[in-house]
Amino acid sequence: MYGTFTSLLLLLGVAVVLVWAFRRIKLPAILAYLCAGIIAGPHVMGWISDPDEYHLIAELGIVLLLFSLGLEFSLPKMIAMRRLVFGLGAAQVLGSLLIFLVVGFLLLGNWTAALAIAGALALSSTAVVIKQLSESSQTATRRGQVSVAILLFQDIAVVPLLIIIPLLAGGGDGSIAYSLLMALVKGAAVIAVLMAVGKWVLPYAFREIANQRTDELFVLATLLVALVAGGLTHAFGLSMALGAFLAGMMLGESKYKHQLEADIRPFRDILMGLFFTTVGMQLALTTFIQSLHWVLLIILGMTAVKLVLIRYVAKALGERDRDAWGSAISLFQMGEFGFVIVSLAGTYNLLTDQVSSILIGVGVFSMAVTPIVIQKLQPLVSLLIREPTEEPDIAQKVENSGREQQVLICGFGRVGQTISRFLDAEGIKHIAVDNDPLRVQEAVAGGAPVYFGDSAKRDILRAVGAAQVPLIIISFSDDPRAIDVLKGIRSMNEKAFVIVRSRDDLNLDKLTDAGASQVVPDTLEASLMLISHVLSHSGIPIRRILSRLEQERRNHYGDMHGFYPGSQTTVDAENADRLEFLHAVNLPEQAWAVGKSVDELKWSDYQVKIKALRRDDVEVEDPSSQITLRAGDVVLLSGKPRYVESAERWLLEG
Repeated sequence: MYGTFTSLLLLLGVAVVLVWAFRRIKLPAILAYLCAGIIAGPHVMGWISDPDEYHLIAELGIVLLLFSLGLEFSLPKMIAMRRLVFGLGAAQVLGSLLIFLVVGFLLLGNWTAALAIAGALALSSTAVVIKQLSESSQTATRRGQVSVAILLFQDIAVVPLLIIIPLLAGGGDGSIAYSLLMALVKGAAVIAVLMAVGKWVLPYAFREIANQRTDELFVLATLLVALVAGGLTHAFGLSMALGAFLAGMMLGESKYKHQLEADIRPFRDILMGLFFTTVGMQLALTTFIQSLHWVLLIILGMTAVKLVLIRYVAKALGERDRDAWGSAISLFQMGEFGFVIVSLAGTYNLLTDQVSSILIGVGVFSMAVTPIVIQKLQPLVSLLIREPTEEPDIAQKVENSGREQQVLICGFGRVGQTISRFLDAEGIKHIAVDNDPLRVQEAVAGGAPVYFGDSAKRDILRAVGAAQVPLIIISFSDDPRAIDVLKGIRSMNEKAFVIVRSRDDLNLDKLTDAGASQVVPDTLEASLMLISHVLSHSGIPIRRILSRLEQERRNHYGDMHGFYPGSQTTVDAENADRLEFLHAVNLPEQAWAVGKSVDELKWSDYQVKIKALRRDDVEVEDPSSQITLRAGDVVLLSGKPRYVESAERWLLEG
């Protein structure tokens, strides 16, 4: 027990250090987990002698990953994708199997061994591809959906492969058809059960769980559903991942979709990390280095076959060149189920140890390269497509739109979208720019005038017309980034009226100095809106209310700065010198300031202001006059926390 705990502790330690190091140099975390597995595995440090001990726990990571993916694909969406799943997916798997089977037989002279190799190489990595597509916000893109469709068929195709290989090894050819038929019947039955439960039982169960308002119960129920669905399909000979995907797909139509995804994410990410470490543990470095030429040759051959098949079949089914190539490049690698097939073939002595090691090397190396390939997918696709003008740049898109916009919106989140809707309603021409690819894709599909780009970059600002547009709105509440955008705008357009949204008034002066014409702090504006409702319901004329609000804005919210801190008010070191507190100081008889006039006291030396003076529970109208302070007076100070504290000691002790 102690040895297992120590091994796991060492593995986690190495993983933490490597993930930190890889993220610092902007490499995917998957590579760090693979390296951690190689280091901790039996072939290097030997901390974990048998990776199979962690196989079940690691497989749960794939289960939760597919459950999360299922939440994004509703049943109607999957039905609409059936042409891709059973057309393109089937063509890729069957075509790859046939080509690899022939090549394998020519090299080994054994049809059964060749089938095992073909099955391993024909499948791609569901875990790596989907994780990277999700992290790069490409799951909802067309090439992402094509990739997911092919991966789903591959998960289904694993089942007959796992049935056929042992039967061929045992020589029981007559039972293959019967076994496959029984597997098909069982699979159809369990899928029907899962879909029925997901459609008519789970929504009501989760509604009752949600009514209890207990986070732990919701998390437990989510994990239970994902694992039970995976276990049920596993019991009937299908992959656990397929069951979890179906359960997620059923719940994806419910109103609990986003909460379910948020609850499952921490468990999914941790277990996925453990899965990738177990993959790395299987690599024997010595054999890998000795057979590196074979590994690279097989990867090149596997890549070429998959690229050609997926690209041309996808094109035949009506997909764009860019999407066909993008999906083909994403799926070039060997997948995690390939390790299962290699292990099974090794158990039946169909493959020699050397061939098995080479295939494991192919799997680990190709999976390790995949995150980098998907990160660089756009440039790679551009190299293969000879029409560089197919996707015009942002400046060309704006020019082609034919709009002479009056307003530019930087940031197309909830606030930016609301502004856009109101401008549309008034017929005011405008465009927006946002750096979230998924949001831009959805918005463009909905007809919104938004373009992808980082508004902090001057080339992007110039491309969307920031140099000419008279009104610019920075709608995101990220003050440091807004300052960068303001500097870029003012370098090319001094005359534009720039409205900046801020979360509060901490950086009001900095934003104004950077070039903001008007700053709108969320917190203070919310207060003004509440004030307007209160005054309106109190019978104050609307004209007077609007005049009062406009006066407050012109004064840069001067009367609204400062607040009374409470016991639950937390002030971090970064914001301590930017907040303004209000603090009431009661002057006792022995106070140093008693007997001195208000003007006599040097308030500016202590960087505080006197906001009000109360005497005998009545507020003095002009506290800045020659009035003399008395014992029992209450002085209301306004200033930064440390200055207020210092001024209080000054008033009391001198």
